[in-house]
Amino acid sequence: MRNAILLAVIAATGFSSAAIAEGKKIGVSWASFQEERWKIDEAAMVAAIEAAGDTYISADAQSSSAKQLTDIEALITQGADVLIINAWDKDAIGPAIESAANEGIPMIGYDRLIEDARTFYLTFDNKGVGSIIAETVVGVQGGGNYAIIKGDPGDPNAAFLLEGMMEVIGDDVASGKINIVGEAFSDGWKPENAQKNMEQILTANDNNVDAVLSQNDGMAGGVVAALAAQGLVIPVGGQDGDHAAINRVARGTQTVSVWKDARQLGKAAGEIAAALASGVEMSAIEGSSIFDGGEKGIEMNAILLKPTPITRETLGVAIDAGHISKEAACEGAMAGVAACE
Repeated sequence: MRNAILLAVIAATGFSSAAIAEGKKIGVSWASFQEERWKIDEAAMVAAIEAAGDTYISADAQSSSAKQLTDIEALITQGADVLIINAWDKDAIGPAIESAANEGIPMIGYDRLIEDARTFYLTFDNKGVGSIIAETVVGVQGGGNYAIIKGDPGDPNAAFLLEGMMEVIGDDVASGKINIVGEAFSDGWKPENAQKNMEQILTANDNNVDAVLSQNDGMAGGVVAALAAQGLVIPVGGQDGDHAAINRVARGTQTVSVWKDARQLGKAAGEIAAALASGVEMSAIEGSSIFDGGEKGIEMNAILLKPTPITRETLGVAIDAGHISKEAACEGAMAGVAACE
């Protein structure tokens, strides 16, 4: 049975290891559990860690850099053999990274970049996510006044997403075909902050906004609320595959939700952590490549998974994968959504 698990782990992740460590502690520091998706990540991560014979221990920083520092120190004290860190503030946790490195503890920067060569970076291709959001919205609304609702300014993902968006719309912005009439960060990626930002952009432009590029689904929900209050329905992009967002896609109030299957990411993290705990070097993880796209250009071992855009045409993908029920996805769906008929 043990050999079967080992072979399954190797096949699923694409890395090889002489043996997967048993009885190790995998410590996970979560930035915040406010977003729907993190619980999905955690369930997949726990399953993978336990399948490898290891133990999951965790802490929730509750959106506090100071708490995350003490959380990571506590996980080290509890004997974590590997740390998976979903960073709230990549710079603020520097002392904890030093502590873990000094103890020889391998680290995985989970979904959010920790620009340090001693960490393995595991995420979806966030620059690619930004590109998909922009490509899909532009495919519906090829020009006009655009608003960009960005995530938390302290999260590198906000910059990666914007970079991907601008690669798509940059030439049209330069030519004047697309006019960016508002662009704002939303602290904590919170929907209520995104809604306020969108309300201000609408007020400043007398509601003359033709499309919105939102950097996640929670914020897209805030954007849609602000638009609805003004009787507006315009193309809105987002990401994460939140159930409410997928339903908005079916209803026609959101154009795309780029689904980063949290189950896939959590599973990969648990399996890579097991390999690192057994002594596999970061550079030996098959499927990894060198990432140097951070602000400092530091070369890091990384795996960037491929996301899936969910639109009215591809809604069935999320349903067929078991991510969301047909009932939840299709409640109040507009006519013409094939997956809901």
